[in-house]
Amino acid sequence: MSQLEDELNAEATESEGAAARSPAALTAFRRGLSGVTVPILTTVIAFIAGGLIVLATGHNPLSTYSSIFNGTGFNWLFPWVGGAARATAAGNLQQTLIQTTALILVGLAVAFAFRAGMFNIGGQGQYTVGAIVAVWVGSSFAGMPAVLHIAFAIVAAGLAGAAWAGIAGVLKALTGANEVISTIMLNWIAIWLGVYCFQLGGPLQNPSMPSTPVSSNVVAGAKLPVFWGSAALQGLDVGIFIALALAVVFALLIKRTRLGYEARTVGFNPEAARYAGINVGRTWIRVMLICGAFAGVAASLDILGWKFSLFTNDIQTSQIGFYGIAVALLGRNTAGGTVAAALLFGGLLTGTSDRNINLSIDPTLVQYLTFMIEGIIVLLVSTDVITLRLLKGGQRIGVALGRRPRDVAGAGRGGGS
Repeated sequence: MSQLEDELNAEATESEGAAARSPAALTAFRRGLSGVTVPILTTVIAFIAGGLIVLATGHNPLSTYSSIFNGTGFNWLFPWVGGAARATAAGNLQQTLIQTTALILVGLAVAFAFRAGMFNIGGQGQYTVGAIVAVWVGSSFAGMPAVLHIAFAIVAAGLAGAAWAGIAGVLKALTGANEVISTIMLNWIAIWLGVYCFQLGGPLQNPSMPSTPVSSNVVAGAKLPVFWGSAALQGLDVGIFIALALAVVFALLIKRTRLGYEARTVGFNPEAARYAGINVGRTWIRVMLICGAFAGVAASLDILGWKFSLFTNDIQTSQIGFYGIAVALLGRNTAGGTVAAALLFGGLLTGTSDRNINLSIDPTLVQYLTFMIEGIIVLLVSTDVITLRLLKGGQRIGVALGRRPRDVAGAGRGGGS
């Protein structure tokens, strides 16, 4: 009876192993695993590599990361932090969430294009055009009601970003132009357009500051309300809720709408999508329009929430569009993943700012650490292939080891009989 049970167990194990190796099971396994494990693993590897770089420069990586963590304000979540330290942590966390707001939307602008098989590297240009329009609308129409003024500025910025990204979509749909090349060129056009608008004597330069290349200030009625902290000290505004709401819209758009289905189908195989009756060119245009709208709204939330004006230096040095690429990649082009990745990079940007750096640590090293971690994350975006190969290899070894004792036992019994 025991021999029969062993044979039945061996057959069950073999059938389970075959089922686990079926294409459907492996696909489900890969999607479930890579959706959570790979981003975490990528982040851990990036921070370890960054720590090794810090160590190589003769500094203590633990104290460096501790200083960065305290600068993010995440320690505000710890109940044992109190007094002045808690007030400082609250202020830092507000700044982290302010940075996170725009990163969420710029990340979504890249993620939606990725889902459609496109590489929107033009988030910086779309953000810049949105900022130009937002600061112009926000500094004009002073007599408009506050809610209407804010909505007008946000919508106008979103439409400007959409129109700017739509250029790349139309070029790809009509001429087959590579969106990577066209969006890079559009980035530079947007940057120098902004410099022209706000330079000395520019058409949108602040007339009350003729010697400074800056826009006019956003009027009080167009500023986003602050709900945590002091408005005078750059508290957290309601823009974070707008960003989170749009992340929910993105998730519904991808999973619950015809456009989302068509975008994902085109992303998998444009030729198959075309054969199935999907207008591929129109899908590319619509996707780029939505991507640009996300980036334009991100710019408006920054302008109306805490910047309130736009300097030419800000336009030339801003890197948020390129951070959006890393956010989308780390977030696996999903709404929840993009929000989590944006929070990580928002914390890094705040934690490595000058005002949060421990004086015993080289500030230049800590500031560049964000760029190093970003680069490592982008470099390791293919880590899922390595990880899955290792785990599937371990699964095969586990099945083999689990079956070996039964095979040996069965052979022994057969020899004895």
